[in-house]
Amino acid sequence: MARVRFYRDLGLTEFYRRPVSAEQLAQLTVEPDEPQATVVQEENAIPPRKPMPAPPQVASLVPAAERAAALQLIRDEIGECTRCALHTGRNKLVFGDGDPAARLMFVGEGPGADEDAQGLPFVGKAGQLLNNMIAAMGLRREEVYIANVVKCRPPGNRVPEPEEGATCTPFLFRQIDVVRPQVLVALGATAATWLLGSRQPLAGLRGRVHPWRGAQLIVTYHPAYLLRDPRQKKEAWADLQIAMRELGLKPPARG
Repeated sequence: MARVRFYRDLGLTEFYRRPVSAEQLAQLTVEPDEPQATVVQEENAIPPRKPMPAPPQVASLVPAAERAAALQLIRDEIGECTRCALHTGRNKLVFGDGDPAARLMFVGEGPGADEDAQGLPFVGKAGQLLNNMIAAMGLRREEVYIANVVKCRPPGNRVPEPEEGATCTPFLFRQIDVVRPQVLVALGATAATWLLGSRQPLAGLRGRVHPWRGAQLIVTYHPAYLLRDPRQKKEAWADLQIAMRELGLKPPARG
């Protein structure tokens, strides 16, 4: 029973025994003092995860004066997107927001209810916290660029499915290549996974700089997580200070 409980803890709840013939049953003898072993045959109930799709090659540098137009071309190509199932529950597609030539860019997971209603990223409570984080760095929201892994709200704010992320991230990579930020901040595990192309614990990605497509990538907590666990704001601020050092920024003096 201990082994069965162990398998159940792993999420394996369906078992079956190997078929045994009547002749084999007649040959079986079990001593009274020895418990009979339960035979469990392994099965591939949980398929292995598919590898992350390879990112596209870095695009040619777009002059700063032409980046707004280049981003608009990407938005026009996306159109009223129906490439994945997320469009069925969408109110407004959330493309991105901010300075097309920003030195600092933030990438989140996906739109929430407020973003879906307004068509802009990070405008709800998590967005208000992100605005405060940006201000603490000595910047204004208008001076950075903000986007998400997926551009349509997942039902119930769930994590995007692999096919949804794989459909949307090519457009995100093109946005990043146009903006060409010096520093890119991944907000949360989902953004970090799709940008870095591998699934790793967030704790192992934070606190350091990841060279990435000519930029410096820094991983920190998603503002929505910080609203649920404010104790981690100190850790997030430490991550943002790494970004500030890369940008040569100093926090504004307190008045």
